[in-house]
Amino acid sequence: MIHQIAQTLVATIGEWGYLGIFLLMFLESTFFPFPSEVIMIPAGYLAYKGEMDLSLIILTGVLGSLAGALFNYYFALKFGRSFFLKYGKYLFIKEHTLEKLEDFFQKHGEISTFNGRLIPGIRQLISLPAGLARMNLATFSVYSALGAGIWIIVLVALGYLLGSNETLISEYLQSATLIALLCVLFITFFYIVRAKRRKEIIED
Repeated sequence: MIHQIAQTLVATIGEWGYLGIFLLMFLESTFFPFPSEVIMIPAGYLAYKGEMDLSLIILTGVLGSLAGALFNYYFALKFGRSFFLKYGKYLFIKEHTLEKLEDFFQKHGEISTFNGRLIPGIRQLISLPAGLARMNLATFSVYSALGAGIWIIVLVALGYLLGSNETLISEYLQSATLIALLCVLFITFFYIVRAKRRKEIIED
């Protein structure tokens, strides 16, 4: 089953093309828990097969990531910290998570929007403290694009280099797909249970 899902990912990326890469990477950089690995690795594999252009894959991936980061930046800038403290749980952002992000941003300064893009668990949401702190937009955009670019190049290169080994790329995609699906299922289950308990408390 996982093998079929992995093949479906490659086929889907190929069918959606560069616009699909842009949209999926946009989602990956916002609140939606969608892993970039299952987007960019298949894209790199398609580049190896000559079905997509390597430079355009990287460019659209970076632009999609930057667009998602800017969405988070402006969202935080407009609604402020109090919004996330009150409603962040509905966006998979707990108060502890927000504090962790703010602490990381304060410790590392504006450069955190660059190196934060390379750290799992922080990568997608590092734009929030930048928006809350009203970081200079040009600096934010440059750092975000550079950080996202490095991560994307690594993933695309992995898909491209493993392309010469059909078995290896298939096995890696299966693992990446399985982990991604388990994470999404876990987050969804946690959200449902938490919402149900909250509802029971209110009714009591």
